[in-house]
Amino acid sequence: MRLSITHKTHYQYDAPVDYALQQVRLTPANTRQQTVRSWNVEVEGGKTELNFSDQYNNQTLLVSIDQGGREISLTASGEVEILDSSGVLGEVYGYAPLWHFTRPSELTQPGKAIRKLAKHANSDDLLASLHVLSSQIAEIVEYSPGQTYAATSAEDALTGGHGVCQDHAQIFIAAARVAGVPARYVSGYLMMNDRVDQDATHAWAEAHVDGLGWVGFDVSNGISPDDRYVRIATGLDYRDAAPISGMRRGSANESMIVSVQVQQ
Repeated sequence: MRLSITHKTHYQYDAPVDYALQQVRLTPANTRQQTVRSWNVEVEGGKTELNFSDQYNNQTLLVSIDQGGREISLTASGEVEILDSSGVLGEVYGYAPLWHFTRPSELTQPGKAIRKLAKHANSDDLLASLHVLSSQIAEIVEYSPGQTYAATSAEDALTGGHGVCQDHAQIFIAAARVAGVPARYVSGYLMMNDRVDQDATHAWAEAHVDGLGWVGFDVSNGISPDDRYVRIATGLDYRDAAPISGMRRGSANESMIVSVQVQQ
């Protein structure tokens, strides 16, 4: 399947901004499952300072706002062709060794609830037990936008019983790591069958299974990624794979509008 994607992010400030930098992870890479046919990231109200691959091999742009500017827009767009591999990315490895993905990060630090949940990922049939773990999380944590935010930890989302795809992925990752299974966060896009316009990007988890390599689990939708999914970035948690993250100097208040369109 070939997907067409347009992702616009517009920042506006109520006072001139002297200095701001954004790390932009909005460029997909070619894998066994996806081939990038065309892609472009356009910046208005700023400029690209640097283009590099980070520690997780994510293609990253460092973007600055024009000095004294009050707004900046980022538009990522292009076409990606996807093959359905039933969620199996395979034995594809980058700079980070597998053991790196067994250690907790700040957002995936396990507590009592995560450790209890991790028992579902501890069986002789690891792949089957990971699917059980995914379904358990979906039952316990209701998909509820507006109940959590970017800094909500996996433990807090689990005990609160509400969250979105980011929270579902981080809960899965935290529990898998407690069970000794390497797991990581994936950000990207999902073509929805009932709509083109979306409010945000998507997120899911990957766990490493011996003999298969990395396998994806979309807890929020109860499936493994198919040919409707486009991978953008990976990391230990949301912060490593966030589409856009950064900092600015000054006291200006910021507002942001995001629009995403994904269609065949």
